[in-house]
Amino acid sequence: MTPRAAQETIFSFLLSIVKEWEAEEVLNQFRQLFFEYGETASDEVSSAIYVLLFTNDEIEFYNTLKRSCYILINNWEVARRYKSIQALVDLFDDANLTRYTVSPTLKRLRTWILNFIESSDFQELKLFVSRFTGVDSPWTSRYTSYLLVQQYVNTDNPVEQREAARALSRKLKDQYKMDLAMYTAHSQNYLAGEAQKLKNPTILGDGALRLIKAIVARKGEYSYKSLANLFLEQVKDLDYKSFKKSLVEYLTYSVRQPEVVRTLRQHLGQKLDKLYVEHDRDPNDYSLQLRTCNRVIDSLMTEDQRSPSPLFTLLLSQSSSILLAVLLLKIVLISKSSHHYLEARIADLIRYYEQFPREQCNWVINFLEVFQVTFAIHTENIEFNLISPNDSASGSLSYQQREWTPEEIEACRIFSRMVSATDDLPDDKPES
Repeated sequence: MTPRAAQETIFSFLLSIVKEWEAEEVLNQFRQLFFEYGETASDEVSSAIYVLLFTNDEIEFYNTLKRSCYILINNWEVARRYKSIQALVDLFDDANLTRYTVSPTLKRLRTWILNFIESSDFQELKLFVSRFTGVDSPWTSRYTSYLLVQQYVNTDNPVEQREAARALSRKLKDQYKMDLAMYTAHSQNYLAGEAQKLKNPTILGDGALRLIKAIVARKGEYSYKSLANLFLEQVKDLDYKSFKKSLVEYLTYSVRQPEVVRTLRQHLGQKLDKLYVEHDRDPNDYSLQLRTCNRVIDSLMTEDQRSPSPLFTLLLSQSSSILLAVLLLKIVLISKSSHHYLEARIADLIRYYEQFPREQCNWVINFLEVFQVTFAIHTENIEFNLISPNDSASGSLSYQQREWTPEEIEACRIFSRMVSATDDLPDDKPES
C-alpha cells in the first residue's frame, strides 16, 4: 500500500463511519487509530496508519490527521452535533500521549501528535470549539468569523477544512447580524433599565445605537454604494494612471478632517504613484483594479501580513475608527472580490494583537467592533433604515432623500428588514 493509498483508505473509513455510527464510537476509532496505534474496525485501516508511520514522513502524517479531523467536523457540523466536535478536540488532552513506551513506533506516533498539538494547525482546529468555551475565552474569540477566513482562503488547506471554516464563518456572521437587528429593533421599545437586559452583540454599550444611526443616515443619492457606482462609471474608460489618481480622490471624498485628508493623500498617493507603473498607460481593467484595491487595503491594514501598517496605527491613534471602517467599506464597494482579502488582513491584525493583554488593545477592539457594525449594515442581507417621528406618523419613507442633523438622528428610530439573501463573499481565493 502506498502512502497516498493509505491516506485515502483512512479518509474513506472515517467518512463512512461518521455518517452511520454513534459519535462516541467514531471518537473511539479515531483515538485507536491516531493515538494508540491499536486495532480498528478495519484491518485495512490499521495497516494504513502503519504505512504512514513506516515511511517516517511527519508532514504527510500531519496532513492525514488534519484532514481526518475536518472530515468529522464537517459532518458533525451539518448534523448539529456540536458536543462531538468539542469532544474531538478534547481527545488531544489525553495524558497517555506523554507516557513512556518501549515501542519505537508508538513513541514516534505520540511524538508526532504532541508536535501537532503545538502547531498553528491545532490552533486553527480549536477555533471550531471556541464558541463553546466559557468565560476564560481570549478576547479574540469574539472575532472568530474573521480568523476562519484565513483557513478557507488558503488553498493549501484540505478542502474539508476550507468548507468547515467557510460554513462556520458564515454561520457566525449570520448570527451576529440577526442579533444586531433584533437589538436595534427591540431596544427602542424598552425603558432604559429593561433595555440593558437585551442582548447587545457589540461591546459598544449604548454607543452601538448611536453608531448604527450615524452609519444608516448616509442613505439615498449620496450613499456609499451610490458613490461607488458613480466612481466605477467615471473610471471605466480611464487609463490605469488616471484611475489611481481618481481612487485617492474617491477615498478622501467627504472626509471632513483636513489633516486626515492630507495624510491619506500623501500616504496613498505615494504608494499608488509607484504601483504597477508599467501599466500606467494601459486601459484600466478588472484585474488591475482588484490588485490595486488589495494594495490599498495593505496600506490601511498591514503591509507584511503580520504587523499593523503605519497608516493603520496613525488613523486609530487619531480616534478615527469609523473613518477607517468607512474607507475599507468604500474599497469593497468598488471591488467586491477584495472582501475576502480584507477579512484575511483583519485576521492578521487580530493574530498580531492577541499577544497583548486586552486592556492594551482597547483601541483596536473598538475599531473591530465599529468595523463589524459597519459591514453588517452595508454588505449583508438585512437592511437598516432610519425613520423620524414625523415620517413614522405619516407613513412616509422619505428618509433616503434627506440630510439629517445630529439632533434629528438622535430622535430617529431604526427599522430593519430582510432583503434577498446573497453571499457577499466570492467562492474563490481572491487575487493577492
